[in-house]
Amino acid sequence: EKRAVTQIEKNGYPDSIYINAAKIFQGIHTEKSEDKIQVRYGGNSESPMMAFKDEHSRRVSYELAFNTLKYQDLLEEILLDSRTYPCYSIPDELTSLLVVMLYDLQDRKFKKRKIFNEEELAAEVQEIENYLYSYRTKLAAALARCRIKYDALSIEYFVPETIWKQEQRASTLPLFFWINTFKISLEDVTRDLEMKGFRKVESVSDFDHYTYAVDQHCHDVLVFPSSLREELLNLDLFADCKLLLQ
Repeated sequence: EKRAVTQIEKNGYPDSIYINAAKIFQGIHTEKSEDKIQVRYGGNSESPMMAFKDEHSRRVSYELAFNTLKYQDLLEEILLDSRTYPCYSIPDELTSLLVVMLYDLQDRKFKKRKIFNEEELAAEVQEIENYLYSYRTKLAAALARCRIKYDALSIEYFVPETIWKQEQRASTLPLFFWINTFKISLEDVTRDLEMKGFRKVESVSDFDHYTYAVDQHCHDVLVFPSSLREELLNLDLFADCKLLLQ
């Protein structure tokens, strides 16, 4: 019996994720020539100190930062077109946080973020969240104007072609997971996966959604269909570092 695909509702992230994603984005954002700069990011701080709660938090922070980077030009245009930027109460040093949180806000269809009970709140995140949410109607309208202007059905249209091609290729490649043999054995992983509805097959050519194979050359490596990426990353096996994504 095949399992239904789990739909992950986008509720936003804890404050610490935004803080770390902004620090990462600050170091990787595209620098523009002085005559073309309209959005200013303040000075780059070298090797910012980041405290990740766990491996999941690290992955999500980097993912959020790189998604923001992909759409940097679009996000800046939305801020300018909606007249949300410049905002003189928000210093240039927090512009990265502003852009990161804007990406997440539009990704949630401009819906309010869920606050996690156990999270530690950060004043700058709360300030920027409230500011962006107060402009949500103008921001959504600016996004709609951009899509009309560029005849784009979705924001994926705005990804540079070279990155889009890389993502298309990557999305079709199988996923390779190392078994952390310091924590679990192949037999226990197999048992756990079978309890969750996965079926072992002989090779990649036999894949049929909830299936996996043992690598022919490395018997502590499991191979899965690319379509299962999000579900696999939400398994306890991954969260507990018993399976490590290659």
